[in-house]
Amino acid sequence: MEENNQKIAPENYNTMTTPERGEKITRVLERKQPTLTVVLENVHDPHNVSAVLRSCDAVGVVDVYLIYNGYQEFPALGEKSSASARKWVDCQIFSTPEECFAAVRTTGRKIYTTHLVSDAMSLYTLDLTEPVALVFGNEHGGVSNEALALADGNFLIPQVGMIQSLNISVACAVALFEASRQRRAKGMYDAVQFTEAEFAAKQKDWQLR
Repeated sequence: MEENNQKIAPENYNTMTTPERGEKITRVLERKQPTLTVVLENVHDPHNVSAVLRSCDAVGVVDVYLIYNGYQEFPALGEKSSASARKWVDCQIFSTPEECFAAVRTTGRKIYTTHLVSDAMSLYTLDLTEPVALVFGNEHGGVSNEALALADGNFLIPQVGMIQSLNISVACAVALFEASRQRRAKGMYDAVQFTEAEFAAKQKDWQLR
């Protein structure tokens, strides 16, 4: 089991960066959304974790928070299945929702869990242009009661089928691309969201990956 608040180091660091690669890194970082993040709680299927990381990379998420509370561990991700997304999305592991949410709140983000309850809000009524963390739970049990109690609210993805359930990676992708849609409409991909110092540090770090 990883230690609390353990950062997962990206693999395959490079020692050289071509001008073309450097330009691509700059373009990608200019569109990153550090105020948008995802929390996964005890998600054990490596395919689901990999798919979530790919969606996070696609919409500009910088970091992902992972909760594994003892009976689950961070699954081994194959480089092929994760499509190298793990390399470009920073991951931190926590052992309890309380520790994880405390870290998330230091960034000023609101926390919303995905849970089917009577007072759950529709995904499409949330303001996803504000600093926000979206929490997705275990494939079988969903988010824990502790996470529910600590969150700022719950949301659901409106559905009209017989089975009111989506695979976790699909649900995460739907939510993230709704956040992306809202942020694009507000022009948030057109302005760099890092400070000058943060941007320079990210460039240096990414050029070594």
